[in-house]
Amino acid sequence: MTLTEIGIGALILLSGFLSMAAGVGALRFPDVLTRLHAATKPQVLGLAVVLLAIVLRVPAWGVVSTVVLIMTFQLLTQPMTAHMLGRAAYRTDALRRDLLIEDDLGRDIAEHEQERDDDRRVP
Repeated sequence: MTLTEIGIGALILLSGFLSMAAGVGALRFPDVLTRLHAATKPQVLGLAVVLLAIVLRVPAWGVVSTVVLIMTFQLLTQPMTAHMLGRAAYRTDALRRDLLIEDDLGRDIAEHEQERDDDRRVP
């Protein structure tokens, strides 16, 4: 067994651990926002690690280009999906507001509603 194969095995184990941590966090955390954080951050890193293991195992241009495309699309879609799910959970009151440290979105919504009410009053 070569040093490269040991490194590849370690990367695959790390990827499995990160994916497991994402699953455990999604089950154990108390509200939608923390579950989204737990599901997206380690999952993306776990995918990056396993893709690195694939590139180390098969270092061909076709594999590298495919891995770059996969990681690019994952990095573009995963944060946006989590953001949109978080906003939907916020607007439908499907989260625990007592766990929020700072409620920027609530402040922005209140300001927008105040401006809208002011515009309606002016003839």
